[in-house]
Amino acid sequence: MRKPQRQGKLHPPQDDLLSSCCRGRIELGDVTPHNIKQLKLLNQVVFPVSYNDKFYKDVLEAGELAKLAYYNDMVVGGVCCRVDILDGQRRLYIMTLGCLAPYRRLGIGTKMLEHVLNYVEKEGNFHSIFLHVQVNNDGALDFYKKFGFGVVETKQHYYKRIEPADAHVLQKTLVKS
Repeated sequence: MRKPQRQGKLHPPQDDLLSSCCRGRIELGDVTPHNIKQLKLLNQVVFPVSYNDKFYKDVLEAGELAKLAYYNDMVVGGVCCRVDILDGQRRLYIMTLGCLAPYRRLGIGTKMLEHVLNYVEKEGNFHSIFLHVQVNNDGALDFYKKFGFGVVETKQHYYKRIEPADAHVLQKTLVKS
């Protein structure tokens, strides 16, 4: 017996129904001393670099600039930022924004980045938002470009102990000069 061929759609109708009605619940929560170990573990899995104890100490004091992302009450992502000042201009630096691989493309990264964008809009007085992305991370580059970030510089040998060692500096300018 021959299998019927599907025409037109890539997914059968029930897949469309499932993806639209049963999408998981995405929430952001504070990073606290009680869940900081979850952030550490998440970062070890998601990123090819390790972060020291000072990074996590600073994250605990970051308030709205550090969030854990939950998908149906399970930690699956996190975002950590800090405020930098360069040439008298306030800039928000995204130190980390990542999500466990099986939970990507579900809107979790978007939720975290929208939180960051809303923060800088509400606070005001930010010149730009910037971050470093490993030059071969096409998924991250495409993600940030959708939100108006662009490559403004490439730093040679930015990373230690990982290949490729180069990083693009991505920036979204908020205040027009």
